[in-house]
Amino acid sequence: MARAGLYHSCRKTGAIRIMTESPLSAAPATGTPTAALLIIGNEILSGRTQDANLAFIARHLSGLGAPLREVRVVPDVEEEIVDAVNALRTRYTYVFTTGGIGPTHDDITAECIAKAFGLPLIRHPEAVRRLEAHYAGTALLNEARLRMANTPEGARLIDNPVSAAPGFQIGNVFVMAGVPSIMQAMLVTLDDRLAGGPKPLIRSIISSLPEGSFADGLRALAADHPAVDIGSYPSFRQGRVSTALVLRTTDPAALDAALTAVLALLQGLGADPTVVEGYGEA
Repeated sequence: MARAGLYHSCRKTGAIRIMTESPLSAAPATGTPTAALLIIGNEILSGRTQDANLAFIARHLSGLGAPLREVRVVPDVEEEIVDAVNALRTRYTYVFTTGGIGPTHDDITAECIAKAFGLPLIRHPEAVRRLEAHYAGTALLNEARLRMANTPEGARLIDNPVSAAPGFQIGNVFVMAGVPSIMQAMLVTLDDRLAGGPKPLIRSIISSLPEGSFADGLRALAADHPAVDIGSYPSFRQGRVSTALVLRTTDPAALDAALTAVLALLQGLGADPTVVEGYGEA
């Protein structure tokens, strides 16, 4: 079972099972769409595998205007997967899962998603056709690989341009592979299914000042500019301390006002900060 892992674990949350009027209904899409990521796999929680998916998913969804608001990591345990899916799908506009849709015994995500939605697990005819075409002329399409065609009844397939075995969508849950190259290829095919909100505007201010020098002033400044998310990210390279202050908002006027205030704060402390578009590195 090949999947991507996360570099830290999370503790199990309380089980929440909430069924909406229809098992296929999505979380209410009010205001800016939001997203959650469920990472599935024992190898992640054991530390064997380090995640290479979270950053890509977060940045891609942010660019679509559907920001990632929560990430959970669960083991290959049916009850925990079902509980997490049911909790997240009622709370967020979109839920994405990675891992557990391969051919081995511990790939149980499809079965768990079907159970979460109260739907039968079927062998999807179109998924079978794609696997048959991919393995045509070989003797490689065995029963284990055909398990990768199993989906909840009524699922819509997610294309896999890399290795043919598709992911699937049911309601507002998008089930993808854990292998980074396959997951990325799947995710970018979903853009036309996702209704995004306003795109974030991001500016980074790079300064040689250590963050302790301006922390008090930045706290007051952040309170004065509540429409802008302001983060401080220090680094230490080649014996030198520097800090990247990242400003995020969907309001251009609010961004300009906060940017001007942060620059004034740093310059008042003797710094010569640099402004870059997007996520800069200190």
